[in-house]
Amino acid sequence: MTVDPADYDRRFARFAWGLLLYTIPVILWGAYVRASLSGDGCGDHWPLCDGELLPVEPSLKKAVEFTHRVTSGLAWVGALVGFIWSRRAFGAGRPARRAAGWVLVFMTTEALVGAAIVLLRMVASNPSLARAGWMGTHLMNTFLLLAAMTLLAWSASGRHIPRLESLRRHPWVALAIAGMCLTGISGAVAALGDTLFPASSLSEAIEQDFSPAAHLLLRLRIWHPFLALGAAAVILILAGRAWAIGRRGGTRKVALVLGIGALAQVMVGLLNVALLAPIWLQLVHLLLADLLWVHLVLLWALSDAASLEVCD
Repeated sequence: MTVDPADYDRRFARFAWGLLLYTIPVILWGAYVRASLSGDGCGDHWPLCDGELLPVEPSLKKAVEFTHRVTSGLAWVGALVGFIWSRRAFGAGRPARRAAGWVLVFMTTEALVGAAIVLLRMVASNPSLARAGWMGTHLMNTFLLLAAMTLLAWSASGRHIPRLESLRRHPWVALAIAGMCLTGISGAVAALGDTLFPASSLSEAIEQDFSPAAHLLLRLRIWHPFLALGAAAVILILAGRAWAIGRRGGTRKVALVLGIGALAQVMVGLLNVALLAPIWLQLVHLLLADLLWVHLVLLWALSDAASLEVCD
């Protein structure tokens, strides 16, 4: 498949990849806000922090929460810049224009979901099931945002980006995407349970998972490892198939990274359970999940481009 020069802009592509690389640490810092119980550092005020534009002599929790708001705000500004820039760099109807629009949409909904979590007090030590629902919603929006940002950078690099309906041609990709989404949502619930109901030993944690008297968040936590193993198995099969039939080095490289990433994620997940989910390891686990998701999106794009070439 030949690349249309109208779909390629080196400076914009560098900007788009840079925005993606910047956003991932912002996401990780948001997870640290939850894990450190700092979500109420700015009270129930948004966008102001405890009623102040710039906190004066902030506490540690307030500094953690305020830092996340500032970095998230800069990410939103970056999405807006990308949206405006794409209108200047690419013609009407070009893939990069569409992708830039979706990046701005999901960056905005990411901010709105975060605002709702603060205003509804779904933070700190709140153990409600509603909070678990908001965590799952936040995770799904984050995945959609990362997918849009990946496809934006990919399209600005002159590469093919697939449409949603193309998943019908790639059932293993669709199954892997569904598996990662379910695993991510269950992981958000499990991480919330680990934060709110810490165990002093592995045996106590296992007892919590199976005790009918335990909080529902803990009893739901047991589903995450099984969903994660299932998703990892699907991703390994997908990576193996892509490696076997891939005609280009790029497809094989992405498939290799995806396969190694799935195995690494399983090992880190098991270590996370064994060590009772320390914050630093939760962040590593989330980082691997985000990187795995980005490479899954890239493999989808490469697989669709290859299938279109065969059709041509």
